[in-house]
Amino acid sequence: MADVEIDVVVVGAGPAGENVADRVVRAGLTCAVVEEHLAGGECSYYACIPSKALLRPMDLMGEVGRVPGLELGPVNVSKVLARRDEAISHLDDSGQAEWIAKLPATLLRGRGRLTGEREVTVTGADGAVTVVRARHAVVLATGSVPVVPPVEGLAEAKPWSSRDATTVREVPRRLAVIGGGVVACEMTQALHALGAEETTLIVRGGRLLERVEPFAGELLAEAFGKSGIDVRFNTEARRVERSADGTVTLHLSDGSTVEADELLVATGRRPATGDLGLDVAGLDVKKPVEVDDSMRVPGSEWLYAVGDLNGRNLLTHMGKYQARVCGDVIAARAKGESDDRPSLHDTADGYGAPQVVFTDPQVSAVGLTEAAARDKGFDVRAVEYDLGNVGGAYLLGDGYKGRAKAVVDERRKVLLGVTFAGPGVAELVHAATIAVTAEVPLEKLWHAVPSFPTVSEIWLRLLEEYGL
Repeated sequence: MADVEIDVVVVGAGPAGENVADRVVRAGLTCAVVEEHLAGGECSYYACIPSKALLRPMDLMGEVGRVPGLELGPVNVSKVLARRDEAISHLDDSGQAEWIAKLPATLLRGRGRLTGEREVTVTGADGAVTVVRARHAVVLATGSVPVVPPVEGLAEAKPWSSRDATTVREVPRRLAVIGGGVVACEMTQALHALGAEETTLIVRGGRLLERVEPFAGELLAEAFGKSGIDVRFNTEARRVERSADGTVTLHLSDGSTVEADELLVATGRRPATGDLGLDVAGLDVKKPVEVDDSMRVPGSEWLYAVGDLNGRNLLTHMGKYQARVCGDVIAARAKGESDDRPSLHDTADGYGAPQVVFTDPQVSAVGLTEAAARDKGFDVRAVEYDLGNVGGAYLLGDGYKGRAKAVVDERRKVLLGVTFAGPGVAELVHAATIAVTAEVPLEKLWHAVPSFPTVSEIWLRLLEEYGL
């Protein structure tokens, strides 16, 4: 057993953990980062990066198909998968480990667990144990894990998780997917385009992407139907079985059955709190780690949690945002400086969090939906506009179809939320993020003139619909 003493210990080397390390080292503190699997985390190898690498060819196919004079060729699946492998560095984290070393920070390989105040015990794959003591802070950044619903026979049928889908080696001809959220929608469309000829999406609710404006899910469901994806709404799997030949049979709540070669379960994620030693800090291992706006656990002078683990915002970019806040706070407190800052719940970590769904059509949104804004008691007015009627959209291709919606706080005349659905709208959301987070008055936003002919003219159209 070896002992190490250092200023800050970060458990988890995903994007959030790495950003904490970067911030505290920049401020002159020493740092150790503990990682059991791959430095770089879920996003780099199994989520954001590989899924977008698989979705990009499909996105281009959609663009080409809408422009007269261009012809589609067959998808070279092996080359798409090869490029995905390059994007995830063939699951080799040596480059990321080198980046951590150059910060400089110490990378400790193994399972990190709280074993005392400011103390983390790291157990390596070979059984070697290192006890690391932090002078100032311990930051937990272990992310989240997939949720598998308690359906009879589901676990025994060995379904795919998102990791299996994004690192797929051979695309199944028949694919069933359970879920209606971002991962389910993205991977359903990607794998269908790559060769899953018979794709069935089983959605418990009545629409896709329930956390965004309804029109976005409706446009996406329409696109799924046109491409041959069978979407079953208001349906649940009651029993699942896998036969000796590998066929998976799903017995559904409407009495029907679906047979598939593989089954992807994408029904959400939960904070990875298991075996972290949270009981040492008096925390409930079955709940997200509660934190304040500095990412510190209430009542503790030394324990912090960032990213998916605290349950505030299960998005990579928001975990990185929290990490920057956390690292700066730790550095300020270590130096005895003030760490006063505005409430994060009222800015980016609250209703200012942006999100993109990289399907075709894409969906991008920031802030509150109209329903959520009304639930929070805002005096709301919402305006919508058909994206296909914007000149720049027409030039992107025939049959461009999309929609935009802005939710306005009538009392303050600022935007509470904006949603776009349509081809290429991922690049529109940052302007909306600035407007929502900075609370730009609509009268000032009117003077931010969009270029012609671009899809960003949607901003002018929305303001005109509002009456400016």
